[in-house]
Amino acid sequence: MGKIIKVMTFILLQVLSAQAVADAKCHGRFINPITHVDWKALFPLHIAGVKVASSSNDKATSAPKREAICKCNDRYPFVYGVPVAFWQPFRAVDVTRKPYCMVNLGGMQMPLGITAPNGDIANNTATDLGRGHQNAFYHVHWYVYPLLLWMNLLTDLACMEHEDFDIAYMTEFDPMWSDDELSLWISPESLLFGNPVAQLACVADCAASSAATPIDSLFWCAGCQGGVYPLSGTISGHQSAMDSTTLELERMLFKLHREGLLHGSMGVRGMCGKYPMPWWKKSQYKIQPVYPSINKNKFTSTNAIGKTVIPWSIAKDVNPIDGDFGYLVWRRKECCVL
Repeated sequence: MGKIIKVMTFILLQVLSAQAVADAKCHGRFINPITHVDWKALFPLHIAGVKVASSSNDKATSAPKREAICKCNDRYPFVYGVPVAFWQPFRAVDVTRKPYCMVNLGGMQMPLGITAPNGDIANNTATDLGRGHQNAFYHVHWYVYPLLLWMNLLTDLACMEHEDFDIAYMTEFDPMWSDDELSLWISPESLLFGNPVAQLACVADCAASSAATPIDSLFWCAGCQGGVYPLSGTISGHQSAMDSTTLELERMLFKLHREGLLHGSMGVRGMCGKYPMPWWKKSQYKIQPVYPSINKNKFTSTNAIGKTVIPWSIAKDVNPIDGDFGYLVWRRKECCVL
């Protein structure tokens, strides 16, 4: 509890110090760990490969291999344990069109004084039938958000990282995020997959992720949100605010894996800690919207990567003009409990 008090005190002080210069057009709120977090998303819980607690909103989680004993070879003396697998809320994410608008920090506008491109939704090409395609651009803020640590849940597991709250990534400081060509430096393979033939595969990924599990081998696809490339903030086929902001979050997941800032946490290699994963594994994550609205339907409160966002958007895509959205990212965690 002491850590929670320190973190919340720090956040409140930041809000008060910025209040005089805050931009009233920045909207958001703090995540309430009790009412805003769908704690049922922790499940299914597997112990030794056997499901001991299920979830009504989870068809995507594959059962781990049934093994009664696990061992961490990187420790001495070698100690045997029991495999445990669960979902962990581990990151909070802002997706906003306003530079430095911290949605999950109560809608605080950080007055950093450094110019960054503004987000936008604009017409791309006019046609005889109407406005044509729309482009969109959003910024993303990535928070280290160790809710389980704050709630003192599952903190004794040896494979759990003991992290502190942090604003870990802001795309305002990343020149690749606002330049599609510059983003090719970390994703040159996007030249191979940015074509209609490769994008057709995303239809199958959309169906798979909406029905159950995303297809991890189709790494260039974000399911119903389309292609994951380019790894930038530009959306060339904007459909709705909920759809585009979800795609931006999914791109950031892939981008952070490519940059070595996110790691693998599931499977045999994840039993004793994280391991390098330069290509994202979509089935390792699921997403929960927390602002401007929370979907409390037990069947649609969280989504697998690439799953259709239509249930989220119906009567809930209420923020298309302001463009400020907040999400919580859940990660599948497999541990060797020693």
